[in-house]
Amino acid sequence: MLLCVVTFTACKNENKEVPTSTKPEEVTSPEKKSGQAFIKDDEGKPTVLHIAIGSKDHTTLVAAVQAAELENALVNAGPLMVFAPTNEAFDALPEGTVENLLKPENKDALANILKYHVTPGNYSKDFLKKFKKLGQANNGYVKVEVVDGEPLIGGAKIIASVPAGNGIVHVIDKVLLPPAE
Repeated sequence: MLLCVVTFTACKNENKEVPTSTKPEEVTSPEKKSGQAFIKDDEGKPTVLHIAIGSKDHTTLVAAVQAAELENALVNAGPLMVFAPTNEAFDALPEGTVENLLKPENKDALANILKYHVTPGNYSKDFLKKFKKLGQANNGYVKVEVVDGEPLIGGAKIIASVPAGNGIVHVIDKVLLPPAE
């Protein structure tokens, strides 16, 4: 009994410093982005966002996603089907288009265009042949047609498909632009 009292008292009187945060500058920094997209995960299958980030052919797309602040939306559980235009597809747009869209004052227009590249689901290239149109994340629809046995999404050809932890990335050769309202 005496041993318990001595141990309890020793523990109670021990001067322990408990940090409130391991790195307060990370928590309070206004430049630090937060959310699920910024959590490092070395064990899970990469999300559609992380596949794009890891691709040298999608640096323009990644810059646009970051400018529109849509990173967290692309790591959601999904399933998400992302039609990911290559850098070459962005380069084919009229000169100055990408630079103009990346300006902060055009964030909403950019987000609308990017959301037009995302639809719920996880469909293979062959399964997409069964559709006439797809409902997109911007509440619009994109036309699906089959030409020479290949599905075209809004006129874009799927040149590769990469499975993701939360869906699939279909690499396309054209930027999809929503119809003018």
